[in-house]
Amino acid sequence: MKTDGGNSICQTAPLDVAAIRARLSGLAGERYWRSLEELAASESFHELLRREFPRQVSMRSDPLGRREFLKLMGASLALAGLTACGRSAPVDRRIVPYVRQPENLVPGMPQYFATAFTHNGIASGILVESHEGRPTKIEGNPTHPGSLGSTDAFAQASILALYDPDRSRAVTNAGSISTWSAFFNALNGELEGQRLNGGAGLRILTETVTSPTIANQLRLLLAKFPRAKWHQYEPAGRDNVRAGARLAFGEFVETQYRFASSEVILALDADFLLMEPGNVRYAREFTDKRRVREGKTTMNRLYMVESTPSVTGAMADHRLALRPSEIPVFARAAAARLGLPVDAKSTPASSASFAPWLDAAARDLEKHRGAGLVVAGNHQPPIVHALAHAMNHTLGNVDKTVIYTEPIEPHPVDQMASLRELIDDMKAGRVIVLIILGGNPVFSAPADLRFEELLARVGFSAYLSLYENETSARCQWHIPETHYLESWSDTRAYDGTVTILQPLIAPLYSGKSPHEFLAAVMGQPVRSSYNIVRDYWKSRNRTKDFELFWRTALHDGWIAGTDFPPKAVRLKSISSFDQGSGAGATDAGGGSSDSLEIIFRPDPTIFDGRFANNGWLQELPKPLTKLTWDNAVLISPATAERLALGHRVAWSGGEHGKVFADMVELRYAGRSVQSPVWITPGHADGCATVYFGYGRTRAGKVGTGAGFNTYAIRTSDSPWHGFGLEMRKTGARYPLACTQFHHNMEGRDLVRAATLEQYRREPHFARGDEHASQAETSLYAAHKYEGYAWGMVIDTSVCIGCNACVVACQAENNIPIVGKEEVSRGREMHWIRIDRYYKGSLESPETVHQPVLCMQCENAPCELVCPVNATNHSAEGLNDMVYNRCVGTRYCSNNCPYKVRRFNFFQYSDFATPSLKLLRNPDVTVRSRGVMEKCTYCVQRINAAKIAAAKEDREVRDGEIATACQAACPTQAIVFGNINDPGSRVAKLKANSLNYGILTELNTRPRTTYLAKLKNPNPKSGTE
Repeated sequence: MKTDGGNSICQTAPLDVAAIRARLSGLAGERYWRSLEELAASESFHELLRREFPRQVSMRSDPLGRREFLKLMGASLALAGLTACGRSAPVDRRIVPYVRQPENLVPGMPQYFATAFTHNGIASGILVESHEGRPTKIEGNPTHPGSLGSTDAFAQASILALYDPDRSRAVTNAGSISTWSAFFNALNGELEGQRLNGGAGLRILTETVTSPTIANQLRLLLAKFPRAKWHQYEPAGRDNVRAGARLAFGEFVETQYRFASSEVILALDADFLLMEPGNVRYAREFTDKRRVREGKTTMNRLYMVESTPSVTGAMADHRLALRPSEIPVFARAAAARLGLPVDAKSTPASSASFAPWLDAAARDLEKHRGAGLVVAGNHQPPIVHALAHAMNHTLGNVDKTVIYTEPIEPHPVDQMASLRELIDDMKAGRVIVLIILGGNPVFSAPADLRFEELLARVGFSAYLSLYENETSARCQWHIPETHYLESWSDTRAYDGTVTILQPLIAPLYSGKSPHEFLAAVMGQPVRSSYNIVRDYWKSRNRTKDFELFWRTALHDGWIAGTDFPPKAVRLKSISSFDQGSGAGATDAGGGSSDSLEIIFRPDPTIFDGRFANNGWLQELPKPLTKLTWDNAVLISPATAERLALGHRVAWSGGEHGKVFADMVELRYAGRSVQSPVWITPGHADGCATVYFGYGRTRAGKVGTGAGFNTYAIRTSDSPWHGFGLEMRKTGARYPLACTQFHHNMEGRDLVRAATLEQYRREPHFARGDEHASQAETSLYAAHKYEGYAWGMVIDTSVCIGCNACVVACQAENNIPIVGKEEVSRGREMHWIRIDRYYKGSLESPETVHQPVLCMQCENAPCELVCPVNATNHSAEGLNDMVYNRCVGTRYCSNNCPYKVRRFNFFQYSDFATPSLKLLRNPDVTVRSRGVMEKCTYCVQRINAAKIAAAKEDREVRDGEIATACQAACPTQAIVFGNINDPGSRVAKLKANSLNYGILTELNTRPRTTYLAKLKNPNPKSGTE
């Protein structure tokens, strides 16, 4: 068989889905599995696992034998001795001290500043660590209502964009470098003509605006140019949410959920733990209701109806996979079952297929009136949102588990309609001056609107953006934008709470903020963001002491009293829902039952494409598929079987470990795109999911060319779902980088999971008496640790697999990316991997996430085999790694049963790019080629806390140390501390009956242990 490069490889046979299904049904007892390849259990797959370090891939090219490799290593070590272990000959550099040291700055001591990260229009409060004026790490703001001290992967990775060397650096005009003054003169000349006719030819296009100051500037601009128009568009916008509220209440209101008060949740394709507004707070509230401790044996219960497997669906106690067209049908049937007067004609006979599942959910919701919750996903059609509002009203959930407020957007609009209006004006030649603030509409606008083509007809176009991208290439003027850590601004959280954004560093590339850009349009090109934002809030401030108000807002990271109070709403007649829904066939189950449906979703790591050049997010495995550096068409096993599609793994030759997926041509709405396929257990049959955001042509060195552009077939009338997808196999195969079968545990017993009822009957099910007795067996007396003994517990019941910990660890510990080619060979460098396990059928499996990092074994197998004592044990029980000693034998990795050590095969860290030097944490070594590395429990944070405690002549307090992964985790699944302190949280959790260690039968005595996974299925449903 030939790859896309034309090289012959040896690989497995195609996956036989029918054989896998038969084998799975024949297994005795409960069986957890990580991938379809593992279930296939072919000899070639086992060969892949055995060949951890195959000869053919020891180098990128020119495969070398072991003897030749050791010769080269020997030469490298000899040369290293001549240069005192440096990368090259030392270079003389001058070190110049501060002439006037900044106030409150102590060299070597980090400072923290409060600000906010805004994603898709919604802000999350953060604290930014700064070393001598350069931001290096992002943490959650514990007092901010949108973050509660945690973050998600997007916020953690946003700091990499600040130092991205591919950022736009200069004003350009028609592709040539220009100046801000030249731009202002050209803009002012164009606006002179617009002043004469009230701005009839002026249009402003923005993303979702929740900044009060930017909204005020735009209002002033429109007052100055009364015939001008302001348009908003984001590809992952919330038009259906707005339309659903109008359908239910006759007005757009914001919906906020109170998961902390919810006992039973019905989610209608709502991924509220990862992709919905307020997800960080919602994840905390939801999982707090799932923690089981001695004395508390109750949990909330989640019912999920969805088409594409999601992070929230993986946490569900009951999950139902339906095609997208069936979800509105389900919502109608649920409303009817709860007693709402839904037209019987609108609940077709197909609802009988899920009737038992629905009855169980409806009974549970009725039983918990006032403590239940119905949530509809952002991408669901308006009728589903309206029915969700109606169900919450009839169940008495309003003002208890769901509240309504004024919209957080100062100017909420139907964004798709707004974009269409702009397109119509461009077609008619009515747009003379077009100002674009952020976004990337040339790339992300629906294909049928032909935005790129029409942009060329605009007389004057100017674009403010962080990167020179696809839209920059089509606009006359491009203005570099400041990063949010470089400028003053303001923004609102999911509940309306305002944060004043303050800069942490001067603009690296002389960019302009949106405030400064709009000020230039208003004829004020030298007005600063600081003055604009401060003056706005000064005009709004009602206190006598504005300076106190301002400093308090900056210190706290949010302005008290700016959240919106609950608003009373009046539910319209249910019969009016159908007349006003504008649903069409896509909402009511149109199309034949045999047609293939298409689902559009933002990518879980690069979102709508804005993070395409962020290497941390590109290399981050997707939460469920574990794909990196690419998108793929997700289909169910049954659909793959019917269409004879699949993927396979190469296990020898130069392509060892690569996954080759069948390429298909997707034809939809008169357009086509090619993409690889990925078989996804739990995906609904008869439909396919495509993630947009990939396929960038101008995204910088990292993102350009990665993946496939599915915006090319996305349409404005069906942006989330449609019928009539044709999928044709091309005969080609495409290599994908997937981590789901890397570091396989070869069937060892790792995951422990049970239902709540099983736990009540057998509270010690997780421990395993035989493992506990083996772990105590030793020829030597156990070492007694005096003082501190650090340990960690991870609660798998509340781990949602969101990957925030992975990116936080990467940012904290200067972990490099390695690229798609290296990942495909199993060489990813992440110190934390999140193993995803399935249990049950291919069609409806249960999902368990288990983060795996260095176990900090007390009897560490790695320490015994290191010839240079690079890995050794500390007096506090840590398995230390001395990088300066490591010579890269990889013996420790071979001897690690957990496969948690990472080897620098090549010079992955970039030592040359100046901006990236500013990014790195100065408290952690930047490793070079030939060094083994791993999790250290963030020993730098441990030592900082110990030094601080010693200064005060005290012990380190419980909770004073938070590892990077622990601090980032939105669900607080990770607990770290001193296990010698019986009152510490970690010691109490290790005494919990759910606590267990993995591979303890090997007598490694890991310091990292887990709490077993518990679910709470309805015992009366008959669906578990």
